[in-house]
Amino acid sequence: MDYKAVPCVVPRSPFDAASDSQELRAAMRGLGTDEEQIIEVLTSRSNAQRQLISAAYAAEFDRDLIDDLKDELGGKFEDVIVALMMPPVDYLCQQLHSAMAGLGTEESTLVEILCTKTNEEMQQIVVNYEEKYGRPLAEQMCSETSRFFRRLLTLIVTGVRDSLDTPVDAAQAKDQAAQLYAAGEAKLGTDEEVFNRIMAHASFPQLRLVFDEYKELSGQTIEQAIKHEMADELHEAMMAIVECVQSPAAFFANRLHKAMDGAGTDDATLIRIIVSRSEIDLETIKQEFERIYNRTLLSAIVSETSGDYKHALAALLGGA
Repeated sequence: MDYKAVPCVVPRSPFDAASDSQELRAAMRGLGTDEEQIIEVLTSRSNAQRQLISAAYAAEFDRDLIDDLKDELGGKFEDVIVALMMPPVDYLCQQLHSAMAGLGTEESTLVEILCTKTNEEMQQIVVNYEEKYGRPLAEQMCSETSRFFRRLLTLIVTGVRDSLDTPVDAAQAKDQAAQLYAAGEAKLGTDEEVFNRIMAHASFPQLRLVFDEYKELSGQTIEQAIKHEMADELHEAMMAIVECVQSPAAFFANRLHKAMDGAGTDDATLIRIIVSRSEIDLETIKQEFERIYNRTLLSAIVSETSGDYKHALAALLGGA
C-alpha cells in the first residue's frame, strides 16, 4: 500500500515576494497590527516562498521580518507565525533542542521527530543541528536519555537506517520477523537489542514486510508483541516507528487528538505537527483524524483554541 501524502499548504501562484513583503510591512505599521493580513499572507504561501518574502523584506526595508513579527505579535499566535517563517529543518532542530533544554526531557517530542523520519531526512537534521547548536545531536541526546531508549534513538540519529532506494528483500524480512519473534514472545524476558537493531536499520518499506511476516509467523501483530514486551519511552518509540511504517497520517492524527484530549491543551505539539506537516500530508492527516475520531480536525482545534491563534491554525488547515 502506497502512502498518499496530500498537503494543505501548496506554493501560491502567481507569487510576488516584493508585494507580499510590502503587505506585511503595512500590516505592522502605525497603531495596531492587522493580524488578519499577516495570517492571510503567511498561511497561504509555501515555506520556500516565505523565505523569499523574508529576503525581499530585508532588501526593501533593511529590517528582519521575524524580529518585526515577534515585536508585533504575542503568545501562541506568535509561536505559530515564527514557526511558519523558519526553514522546516531549522524548526525541527529548534524543537529538539528545546525538548532537551533545562530540567527534564520531553521524550515524546524526541520520539515524534526522530522516529518518524527516513534516513535522508535524519541526515539533514543531524547536520543542521550541529551547525546551529555547536554540538552533535547524538551526543546531546545521549546525555538526556538512558538505556535501550537511548540506544534506539542513537541508532536512528547516526543514520544506520537503509535508504528508501534499498530494494526490499522478502527472504530477509522473513528472517528479521523470526529474529523479532525469538527475541520477544518466544523467550522469557526480551532481547531489546534485537528489536532496536531491526527497527532502526530496516527501511520503512522493508519493515512493512517484516511486520506482515511477523503476523504470519506468530499469529500476533507486532503492536501486540511490543505492548507485551516493552514499557515507557522504549514502548512509545517502537510504537511510533510501527505506526509511521503503516500510516504516518494515523500516527500524527493520534498525536493531535492526545494533545487536545482531557483538561488543557498541549499547544506546542499542536503547533509543531500542524506547521511541520502542512506541506507534507496535513490533508491526509485531517482525513485520518475524521475517520478515527468521527469529527473534523478543524472543529477539534476551533474548540480548543481562540483568537488569532485559532485563526492561524484554521487557515493552515484550509478552514479559515
